[in-house]
Amino acid sequence: MASLKQKLARIIKGNTDPDELRSRGAVIGHGVSIYTSKIDKVHAHLLEIGNNVTISDARILLHDASMRMSTGYTKVGKVIIGNNVYIGADAIVLPGVRIGNNVIIGAGAVISKDVEDNSVMAGNPARKISTYDEFVSKYEKLVAVSPKSEQDALSMTEDEKNRLKKEMGEGIGFER
Repeated sequence: MASLKQKLARIIKGNTDPDELRSRGAVIGHGVSIYTSKIDKVHAHLLEIGNNVTISDARILLHDASMRMSTGYTKVGKVIIGNNVYIGADAIVLPGVRIGNNVIIGAGAVISKDVEDNSVMAGNPARKISTYDEFVSKYEKLVAVSPKSEQDALSMTEDEKNRLKKEMGEGIGFER
């Protein structure tokens, strides 16, 4: 059951409701957040999403009608997303793709082939840029030396936002 904060975030951020996809036949695990993404609801029965997955402003295609006029057929394919996966903004996942566990798909990546476990993918076409563990280690080191807030932007006071912005200068910072 979603908490009040999760429900409000869904409204504010325009989340797709995993329960709606489930009602159309998708298999979706626990801890799944889908923010302003476009998912092929007509073919939702071909979608499987594991646990602890975030899909952020991405597109998941479960069909390809590019040859329908020529052949009379539309290609359809399962998309299977493992556990502990993040799919970034404007990424596109094509039909017939399996994404493994512990995977990060970078913003704008086009996933046209299976992605192995423990991978970070980026680009068009997507390619592996590091292992998940290497990426997390690099990120943790960057967080340790960068300005940060222990609150998310929706919870920060104006003073906290201004402090973080000032400390970041032209660089980056982090928030909870």
